[in-house]
Amino acid sequence: MSLLKPFSKLPNINTASILLVESEEHLQQSLADVLVEESSITVNVRLAKSLPLPKENDKDRPRIDLVVFIINLSSEQSFISAEASLKYLDPGYFLGKVCFMVTSARSAAVPTERMDAVRKLAASLHSPLLFAEHQTSEGVAAAAERLLGILKVSAGVVPMTTALYLSNLTRCTLPTDIEQPSFD
Repeated sequence: MSLLKPFSKLPNINTASILLVESEEHLQQSLADVLVEESSITVNVRLAKSLPLPKENDKDRPRIDLVVFIINLSSEQSFISAEASLKYLDPGYFLGKVCFMVTSARSAAVPTERMDAVRKLAASLHSPLLFAEHQTSEGVAAAAERLLGILKVSAGVVPMTTALYLSNLTRCTLPTDIEQPSFD
């Protein structure tokens, strides 16, 4: 299994390819359906449960412009799977071509340590961290709209803007007090 590389293939005009990686497939398919309906550009959506991708389809696979790791906070396995998949990405992806999307953040059953771990992971990789509501169609549509904005920039469709510039504007940062113990 080899690394997924962002610049190994030439881009297509007015076409963007996104890879949605989710181990439990709660949001993946509904998000893909909304993304494909985009009319201003052609959006190719690829779905995966984890990385690495199979080697046999490498020749037919388009260039992946954005990799989105969807993490369900109510499942620790979802976070572990996303973290394990990161080692199969070329470091070039971490220059504005990786994004983390979190679901179930409002659930009272989610431990705060898991949310902190996801925030630390996104901040350490200088990647955007998006929150999505996967239980309603409005929530899925809002998540798709945010992803499309990032996808268009990382695919080079938006003039005068690069993925690295967008990465600096949207990256997850940690407040200085997150490492400090809570005294209340």
